[in-house]
Amino acid sequence: MEQPPDGRRPRLISSLAQGQRSCEVSLDRELGLLTWWDAQPPRRNFSVPASEIIAVEETKIDEKQCNSGKWQKMEKPHAFTVYYVKRARNYCWRCNEETFWCIDEQLCNQWINSLKELLDLQTSRPKHLLVYINPYGGKQKGKRIYEQKVAPLFSLASISTDVIITEHANHAKDNLFEVNIEKYDGVVCVGGDGMVSEVMHGLIGRTQKDSGIDQNNPKAPLVQCNVRIGIIPAGSTDCICYATVGINDPVTSALHIIVGDTLPLDVSSVHHNNAFLKYYVSLLGYGFYGDVLKDSEKKRWMGTIRYDFSGFKTFLSHHYYEGTVSYLPAKHTLGSPRDKKYCRTGCCICRQSKQQLEEQRKKYGIGRDEGRGEWKVIKGKFLAINAANMSCACPRSPKGLSPTAHLADGSADLILVRKCSRFDFLRYLVRHTNQDDQFDFTFVEVYRVKKFQFTSKHLEDDDSDVKDVGKKHFGQFCRDHPVCCCNLTNNTWNCDGEMLNSSTIEVRVHCQLMKLFARGIEEKSTSNHSPIEQ
Repeated sequence: MEQPPDGRRPRLISSLAQGQRSCEVSLDRELGLLTWWDAQPPRRNFSVPASEIIAVEETKIDEKQCNSGKWQKMEKPHAFTVYYVKRARNYCWRCNEETFWCIDEQLCNQWINSLKELLDLQTSRPKHLLVYINPYGGKQKGKRIYEQKVAPLFSLASISTDVIITEHANHAKDNLFEVNIEKYDGVVCVGGDGMVSEVMHGLIGRTQKDSGIDQNNPKAPLVQCNVRIGIIPAGSTDCICYATVGINDPVTSALHIIVGDTLPLDVSSVHHNNAFLKYYVSLLGYGFYGDVLKDSEKKRWMGTIRYDFSGFKTFLSHHYYEGTVSYLPAKHTLGSPRDKKYCRTGCCICRQSKQQLEEQRKKYGIGRDEGRGEWKVIKGKFLAINAANMSCACPRSPKGLSPTAHLADGSADLILVRKCSRFDFLRYLVRHTNQDDQFDFTFVEVYRVKKFQFTSKHLEDDDSDVKDVGKKHFGQFCRDHPVCCCNLTNNTWNCDGEMLNSSTIEVRVHCQLMKLFARGIEEKSTSNHSPIEQ
C-alpha cells in the first residue's frame, strides 16, 4: 500500500492476476479511480471511474483456471469480480466484468471491502425503484425486455423494485397520485414516449398538488419535481430516450439508471382559456405533424409503417394553416437555433442559461420575469408550426427537427414552415435525414422562445375586436380545403406523440422542471470505449 505524503487516504496498489496473466492493480480512493495494467509487455493500461463501477462480488474460481494447462497443486486462490460500464459504438453501454485473484485471502478481502466502500460513496445511486411496464406499447415487448435485459442488471446492482404492469391508459398517472412516492429513489417507465408522458404527468401533477399549486393557472410558477424518471425504451420511436441518451437501447438506459446519472429537463405546459391541457418535453406540432398523427391513429393495425403511410398521404394533401403566431423571445439563453452548439453532457449553455434565468427571477420576482420582454408577431400561411424542447432526434431522423435545441436552458425552438410548393416542402423534410442545414430555406423561420401562441385567421375574423394578441383564441383554418377532413372545432396538435384536440392553446416553457436518470449525449471522443485503454 502506498502512503501519500500529504495525509490523503492511502492508495491501494497490489500485484494480482487475471486468468493466467499477472497485472498491477491500483485503487486511488481520493480520485475514485480503479486502474490496472499488464505486468509484462505489451503494457496495456485500463481505468474505470468508481462512478461507473456497477458492483463488486467475491468470486469462486477453479484452480485449473489459474494454471497453464496442466494440473498443478497450489494454494487455494481467492478472487473478486468487478462489474463496470464499457462503452461500445454509437453511445451504447454494456456491462463488462474483470476477475482478479491472488492466494492471499486477507488481501482479496481488503480489495473487496475497499471497492465496496468506494461504491457506498456514490450517494446519487438509486436503491429502491418504482417500475411501470406498458405491455401494449410498441411491439408489445415491454415486459420481456424488462425481465430479460433490465431486471438482472438491477439485481446485480442490489436495486430493489416494485413492479406494476399497467392495465389501461393513465394507470401509471393515476397510481402516482396515490402511491407513497417518498419511499422510492426514482420511477422507471418501460414503454414508449406515451408511457414517459404518462409518468411525467403523474409526477409533476403530484408535486404541484402536494405543493398547493394550481396547474390550471398558466402563470403559476411550478415546483420542480425532484423524483428522477428512468426510461427503458420499448416503444415505436422512443424519441425522448434517443435525444437524451443518444441511442434506444434498454441495457444502456438501465446502466444510466444504475450509476445514478441525473439530467434536468425542460417541460412545457399547454393551456386553453386558463385550463391546463398537457405537458410535453419533446415536440408540439401543428399542421403537418398534427395531421400525420391524427391520420396514423386510425391505422394502428398497420404497426409502425402507419407513420410512413400517413406522412405520405398528408404530404400529398398539402394543407396550410393561415393565422398569426406570437412569441416571447428567450433572451436569457446563451445559444441560438443555428449556432451549431449541440447540447451534450455537462452542457454549459444549459447551465449558464439557467443561472441567468435565476438572476432575472431574483431581480424581478418569480412569475413576473416570465412576461418581461416584447412579444413578436408573425402573420402568414403555414404548412407546419412546431415547438421543439429538444432536438427530437430519432433513428429515422438522427439530427431531429431542431439539432441544436437544448434540453435544460428554459426555452423551446419555434419552427415556422410557411406555405411553399410541394417540392420545396419535400426538400425541407429530406434535410431531417442528412447533414444539411434544414433551416436554410426562405420559407423556414426558427426562433428560441419562452412562450408562444397561435391565432388562426378564422378566429381572428370572428374575434376582431380583441386587441391583445396574447389573449386571442387559437385554432385552425384550412382555406384551400373547405370540404376536407379538417374540423375547425376539433383541431389536432401532436403533443409528444399524443393527439391534443383544442382550437385554443398557449404554451410556456418551465426551466428544468423534471429530472431523468441520464447524462445527456456524450461527446464522440469519450463514447468510443470504456475502460480507457492507453
